[in-house]
Amino acid sequence: MDILLLSLTAFGGPQVHLMMMIERLVHKRRYVTEEELLELQALCSILPGPSSTQTVTAIGLKIGGQPLAYLTLLVWSLPAMILMTLAAIGIHYLERNAISLDFTRFVGPMAVAFLMYGASSIARKVIHNTQGWTFLVISTILAYMYPSPYMTPVLIVCGGVASSLNFKKHEKMEKAEIRIKWRPIIFWISVLIAAAIIGKITNSLPVRLFENFYRNGSLVFGGGQVLIPILYNEFVTFKHYLSEQEFLAGMALTQVVPGPVFSIATFVGSVSLQSNGWFGQIVGGFVATAGIFLPGTFFIFFAYPFWDQLKRYRGIRASLEGIHAASCGLTIAAAISLFQPMMTNIQPVVTVIVTLLVVAFGKVPSYVIILAGLLLGLVF
Repeated sequence: MDILLLSLTAFGGPQVHLMMMIERLVHKRRYVTEEELLELQALCSILPGPSSTQTVTAIGLKIGGQPLAYLTLLVWSLPAMILMTLAAIGIHYLERNAISLDFTRFVGPMAVAFLMYGASSIARKVIHNTQGWTFLVISTILAYMYPSPYMTPVLIVCGGVASSLNFKKHEKMEKAEIRIKWRPIIFWISVLIAAAIIGKITNSLPVRLFENFYRNGSLVFGGGQVLIPILYNEFVTFKHYLSEQEFLAGMALTQVVPGPVFSIATFVGSVSLQSNGWFGQIVGGFVATAGIFLPGTFFIFFAYPFWDQLKRYRGIRASLEGIHAASCGLTIAAAISLFQPMMTNIQPVVTVIVTLLVVAFGKVPSYVIILAGLLLGLVF
């Protein structure tokens, strides 16, 4: 019930989610201590996948083992999945009946502003030296010039490896023997290979969608802000499963819907199967949700048992800055790509600027801003 209440009230990104978890799961229920929760959040920050979702899943794993962890994952992600699928079906209904989506014209630029602000906020928190800022600039330029889905893992891996070479700057910690249970990684690889093979043989779009989202969920470091450019490059720029306007609407809706920011994947998957009717959209939302969340769950099952030993290695700690810098660069590149077509029109430019100012100085909740944008679109 506590996780359900969080899933229905946790608006905003991982930082907001973390504060709400501390209030309810630590101070009110005492499932874990604040130190344990922060350590779990730190573990999730170095693993691919949605950090908030992995954190609540890890708490379930700690308290009740894998059965409770899976139940926690389902309860946390289900409300957002339902709402985003319904939103995708609603948008398709409007388009099919020739009802203009012009009322969302303020929402797209607002979503771009959130992306810009999120990238800059994360960068200021995780980058602390010239090398990190250099990684960010390089990854931004390369991701902008070569917007390929394959550029994401290349930049993230290169950033992590390059940064890990500075391990000597980190304090030595006493090491203990690492005992690894490989079963979760075997499951992860098996699902990935099976989905790729079945998708290739059957050419089934739902199966291929599951494989696409499963692969992306296995590569995303840094949370929903980093996932957004990956999905945009693959499903809008390359595969054309949905339009830029539809994608921007989905980005904005993630600010209105409570729960994980990764729910953008549910929206993209649902819209990708809109030609198959409302049932196809439900299937698309489901396979996308399962694909995007399962890898992170497997990684938690794998890493949690030996996290106390792993974090003592300086190379692991040193690699984080390069990974985070590359992730921020990917996000900035996506924001630039999305903003560029808007620069020829004064209305979206002004909307982006005003939204940035309100977010930075107004302390107004993101869902209030998006709802105000929808209201402006209806009135004017």
